Amino acid sequence: MGWFLYLIRTDDNTLYTGITTDVQRRLGEHQAGKGAKALRGKEGLALAFFAEVGERGLALKLEYRIKQLTKRQKERLVAGDGSFEALLSGLTLKDD
Repeated sequence: MGWFLYLIRTDDNTLYTGITTDVQRRLGEHQAGKGAKALRGKEGLALAFFAEVGERGLALKLEYRIKQLTKRQKERLVAGDGSFEALLSGLTLKDD
């Protein structure tokens, strides 16, 4: 089973980053107020971006890197400017 990285956009235009093995299930959980405290009580949650990344360890590392990005950089990622491939290309499971 592959792991996915996803970004969810809230009504206030915040981008939340997470990982899962089932993007639609996880989005539904967030919309139901289950899971991440950062999204509880938020309205209008919409999937902004997702990509399969493979193994869980790699997904965790990528999630961490994306959470370190600025809002502008995350928006470029959502727009599909190729920055996702650049982030992924530098990661391996052996990286610390």
